[in-house]
Amino acid sequence: MQRGSDRLSVHRDDEMKHELQGLLRSGHPTRTEEWHDPEPSAEDDPQVAGGPVAPGTSASMEAVRLELARILRRGTFPASPRELIGELRRGYAPDALVESLERLPRSTRYANVQELAEDLTGAGRSARRRNA
Repeated sequence: MQRGSDRLSVHRDDEMKHELQGLLRSGHPTRTEEWHDPEPSAEDDPQVAGGPVAPGTSASMEAVRLELARILRRGTFPASPRELIGELRRGYAPDALVESLERLPRSTRYANVQELAEDLTGAGRSARRRNA
């Protein structure tokens, strides 16, 4: 029986299944030569996929600021949290980021992304208290 869309023959298909059988059963590479295995990531490698950035998690102030700057434009500022929430929703921001803005005081106005990121992560609170 000819299988029209397959590029491999039935025999090659069975051969490949046999070759992968050890890997599929064990869950890790079964080769004895290490050069076949992929290298683990180094400590200084950039994160490929860390999930959505949200204040209050392990995200740093710089990561939160970068995520906000990716979505918000310069013309958005100065703005209140309510206005910024609308902009973030229009920019399809992660829900966790939008929810963190909902907890900010409504009367506050932010002049730029830096001030907003500092308030969201708590990095700028001590400096603002000293200046006030």
